[in-house]
Amino acid sequence: MRRLMSGDMSGIDPEQLSRLSGMQIDPAMLQAVMSQLQGAFAGAQDGVDWSLAERQALHIANQDGQGVTMGQSTDLSQAFSLANLWLGEATNISDLSQPARAITRGAWVTATLPLWQELAEPVATSIADALTDALGQQAPDDMQEMIAGAGRLMRTVGGSLFATQLGQVVGRLSTEVVGGGDVGIPVMPDGEAAILPQNFADFGRDLEIPDDQLALYLATRELAHARLFRHARWLRLHVISQVRDFAHGIRVDTDALEELASRFDPSQPEELRSALESGALLPARSEEQTAALTRLENLLATIEGWVDVVTEDATSRLPAAARIAEAVRRRRAVGGPAEQALGSLVGLELRPRRMREAAAMWRAVTEAVGVAGRDALWDYPDLMPSAEDVDDPAGLVARVVAASRGEAAPTDAMDDALAQLLAEESGDAPRIDDAPEGADTPEADEDDGDGGAPGDQRPV
Repeated sequence: MRRLMSGDMSGIDPEQLSRLSGMQIDPAMLQAVMSQLQGAFAGAQDGVDWSLAERQALHIANQDGQGVTMGQSTDLSQAFSLANLWLGEATNISDLSQPARAITRGAWVTATLPLWQELAEPVATSIADALTDALGQQAPDDMQEMIAGAGRLMRTVGGSLFATQLGQVVGRLSTEVVGGGDVGIPVMPDGEAAILPQNFADFGRDLEIPDDQLALYLATRELAHARLFRHARWLRLHVISQVRDFAHGIRVDTDALEELASRFDPSQPEELRSALESGALLPARSEEQTAALTRLENLLATIEGWVDVVTEDATSRLPAAARIAEAVRRRRAVGGPAEQALGSLVGLELRPRRMREAAAMWRAVTEAVGVAGRDALWDYPDLMPSAEDVDDPAGLVARVVAASRGEAAPTDAMDDALAQLLAEESGDAPRIDDAPEGADTPEADEDDGDGGAPGDQRPV
């Protein structure tokens, strides 16, 4: 440790340190962490080194060494080709500009990690700041000057620890997901669709459904998800901005951090690791975060509901389509271990809790105005159904039916009363005292003929 603190890495065996610490990190990864710490002591490193997360995630993703075989690639290419034909009948949204493909777990990590980094960065920064503040508060007054110089080091250590944990979670997630749209948010780059053959077998192991039917259904769902985000180019930014609204309010519970630090044993790092993964350092959500999370859940449910309806229509020829659909819904509702760990790590659960209600809304719209009218709701952000539309699909159906006929959207009694009030204030509405001469009105009966009140009084 003296040599490490002085920047001398000679004679330090990362494998022995890994066994001594009990941390489940491979020696190569520990060597990278030590190199980063050495750079921090030398003043060459500042901020979070996200390459640690990438190396750790790729190490986990590539552990089994399996790639995509030629047979797997050919089978999935055929499934994607047929799925494209079926989707042409189920939606007006056009095909992707580049073909879908089969990818390895490592390729999925490389393609999606920039988004995970963007989601996790607020938490990493908060943890680094909390470590620095806690160190300054605990140190005696005569050590404050020295502590101030160690602030950047503590930020680097905290950021490195979080980046390593994020890499472990994303790496484990790569062993669970079947396609790019599995998580709900657009993790793949725009216009790209992919399936991971290494995880395909695990998905269908206990379903007792032929592999060709599973491949066709999953390929159709993956393409529908990718088509939607490519068509509505504003949608990806809309989802990410909702996530940012939530992440903006993330803070670390400094009291929990200080309590953990007071009893932390360096020879037992599992407690710190479990605190990170369990979310124990993240305080209860604020009201603003809860509202942001509700908006995000409704948005994800609206997207997933559309994908569900389109996939159901496109795969109506598959005998086992209903069984596969139910398995997919259960899987999305529950989430896997890695997705749960991600939720604990950044405090965000990406599960569309109202997916069935949203699917029922899209089904009602499809039956009312057809495929073209339904898909036109994705053309502009202000046309997209809201959470109120999910609660009351009849109101949405009435609006889209009226729009399809070129009619004004129906209004309720409140809208009519408000329009009347605004018209009266502007002087455009007919007043009661403007009635034709001789009209039989109560005001006319009470008027004494001199043109004064009460006949001139406006009703409130």
